[in-house]
Amino acid sequence: MFISIFRSRFSYFIFTLLVMTLAYASEEGQLEAGMVNPGYHEQPAWFKNSFLDLNEDIAEAKENGKRLMLFFYQDGCPYCKKLFEDNFGQRDIAEKTKNNFDVVAVNLWGDREITLGELTMTEKQFAEKLKVMYTPTLIFFNEQGQAVLRANGYYHPGKFNAALDYVLGKHDKNEKFNSYLARVSPAPASGKIHREQETLKSPYRFDTKPALANYRLVMFEQKQCEACDELHQVILQRDESKALLEKFEVSVLDMWSDEMITRPDGKQVTARDWARQLNIQYAPSMVFFDNHGKEVFRIEAYLKSFHVQSVMDYVASSAYQTQPNFQRYIDSRADKLREMGIAVDLMN
Repeated sequence: MFISIFRSRFSYFIFTLLVMTLAYASEEGQLEAGMVNPGYHEQPAWFKNSFLDLNEDIAEAKENGKRLMLFFYQDGCPYCKKLFEDNFGQRDIAEKTKNNFDVVAVNLWGDREITLGELTMTEKQFAEKLKVMYTPTLIFFNEQGQAVLRANGYYHPGKFNAALDYVLGKHDKNEKFNSYLARVSPAPASGKIHREQETLKSPYRFDTKPALANYRLVMFEQKQCEACDELHQVILQRDESKALLEKFEVSVLDMWSDEMITRPDGKQVTARDWARQLNIQYAPSMVFFDNHGKEVFRIEAYLKSFHVQSVMDYVASSAYQTQPNFQRYIDSRADKLREMGIAVDLMN
């Protein structure tokens, strides 16, 4: 029944998409059509492996409580790369997208067959029909197969997150995205790597023992990262955090940088390659090493001050060697602090 309804309304959906093309075509004026760099960037593993029958994709997404997101790309697209790195490099954005959308990639110049309604055409013909001029272009569908939002060009993480919330909250029923965006006013991240706390600076050599500490802390971050901003501007500015941070040799690396660093084993690689070899997936990630260059612990999740401080204490005190269960350690630490009359706020 769903497919028959979808087919009968095919012309309406195409019209909707074309109207949305005109509505959003000038929104991202800083992008230029045909902006291509050589190379290929691997897409996230959680993108859907689709046969490009969009009728089935929309139905399957609906059945799984999700919505369909079409992702138009081209190899060498610098802004697609930014989407993967700056946006999906943040755990909250990646998980929100993965948990709520089936993402189907469509190659702007591709020859695979794609089906919508009763019509079958190649990817590039489909892109041309929808007047896709920028990559990335994202089209979000509701459960009835209607396009409810079209995003032409790259959106910074704050704006992209707002777009996800707009679609998930079904705000398209009441207002246009531009008015919703003005109302929620997401601010972009600072766009900088915070190196104020560094004690081991570039050129980064991690093949020597920390000079004044038993442990080394390497923070893998990226420029467009609100959680990185919060870590450095709020969490690490607290007095207890500063005191604990002094027990480590600290470095901050851009996880997408091509700067050469020396790994603990003496091999020279780029910061990007070392992050990949360590399976760093999200920014910020805090990786703790002992003075022999062995990783002993890491933080990959979004944590508040008490938990970050507890991890630093867990490593600096070498408690990880006698208590392998961090959750038990953190519970015990909280109890001891309360016994000392110190208030513990897990969400502060």
